[in-house]
Amino acid sequence: MTALNDIHVLMVDDNGPMRQLIRALARAGGIVHFSEADTAAGALEILRATPIDLVIVDWKMRPMDGLAFTRMIRWNNDSPNPYVPILMLTAHTEVSRVAAARDAGVTGFLKKPISTRLLFDRIGNALTDTRHFVRVDNFFGPDRRHGQAPWYPGPFRRVGDNGEADTFDLDDLRASA
Repeated sequence: MTALNDIHVLMVDDNGPMRQLIRALARAGGIVHFSEADTAAGALEILRATPIDLVIVDWKMRPMDGLAFTRMIRWNNDSPNPYVPILMLTAHTEVSRVAAARDAGVTGFLKKPISTRLLFDRIGNALTDTRHFVRVDNFFGPDRRHGQAPWYPGPFRRVGDNGEADTFDLDDLRASA
């Protein structure tokens, strides 16, 4: 893995104090290459001009929110880097919002209030994420299936994997146990 002082992080948030906080936490942890944008348009300019290793984007921004920004990075044909790891930062952590962010193609989720430990946990996870990217009609991003064991011989997790709709998910079994 690359050392933290070698990576370049882009923070996209229309809230200046939040950008300052994330920058201070990142620098305290050894991240010295840090760019900031207060709009999605500004972030896109930076992404086109500079190689970025990780994007941290706030959900609630104007005029374009973090969800739309993520979709734009993942789906636009002229996107400078559709595979860049993206962490979604928000205080709104309802299951539906986490699912919407995941479905937009984010790599991970950062919950406010943020802590240094949480920030670097998520950064480490995003930078070492080995999931393949999946492109289908309505999704492009990291494979949403976490924790698949390569040794698992049982039913597949998707309808199209084996042509049967009555499959089950190991995570469902763990949750009901």
